Amino acid sequence: MSLKYLLVEDAPPVAIITLNRPDQLNALSTGLMEELTAELERQASRPEVRAIVIKGAGRAFSAGHDLKEMLDKTLDEERELFALCNKLMAKVQSVPVPVIAAPHGIATAAGCQLVATCDLAIASDDCRFATSGVKYGLFCSTPGVAVARNLSRKHSLEMLLTGRFIDAVTAERWGLINRAVPREQLDAEVMALVKELAQLSRYALQIGKEGFYEQVESKQTDAYALMAEAISCNAVAPDGREGMTAFVEKRKPMWSS
Repeated sequence: MSLKYLLVEDAPPVAIITLNRPDQLNALSTGLMEELTAELERQASRPEVRAIVIKGAGRAFSAGHDLKEMLDKTLDEERELFALCNKLMAKVQSVPVPVIAAPHGIATAAGCQLVATCDLAIASDDCRFATSGVKYGLFCSTPGVAVARNLSRKHSLEMLLTGRFIDAVTAERWGLINRAVPREQLDAEVMALVKELAQLSRYALQIGKEGFYEQVESKQTDAYALMAEAISCNAVAPDGREGMTAFVEKRKPMWSS
């Protein structure tokens, strides 16, 4: 399939998707979001793919939405644009494999939202993050949804209300990313994480990721009910049986998925 706004490296057990609008700092245009949504679905459907990495070409991860594209839209057209963005973010969290953001340079507005939405994130230590829309009269309302689900309320509002940049060390401390590493070590750190995930049962990761996002917004009693059902199904599934048997027999498990 020909892609205009993405580069894809097919390297099982990982698929590496690179946002490829470097002259626009990988702004999330309509075309890019459509391609990324479809590519996430395509890659996650391949059994040999155990994780997906999202990177940015050039100097940045992503500067957010393409403001030039937004300028002359009607209200209904703006609604369509953000519905597409919502679809993309939902796809990141609904595909059955872990999605890892590997940002460098800057990740601002919807670019910051994409980092926050990914299941895991390892950033270069020179990366900076911001929900900067408020500085341009366009409050980062949709990025705030993802940011508020990763950071505390006070830290989220500090980012959203001021639009100030935070550095990678602060992003790690506040919970926006898992960790920051030197730029020259970023690829190696990400691939080490992929290798670790690839050793695990694909089925267990799928059921775990799906259940995590379903329960995390639920009341505690509802969350326990959801996850009790999930772990019960997991326990009688082939990989669950194999994992428990391997533990008892003190051997390495042989996953079916």
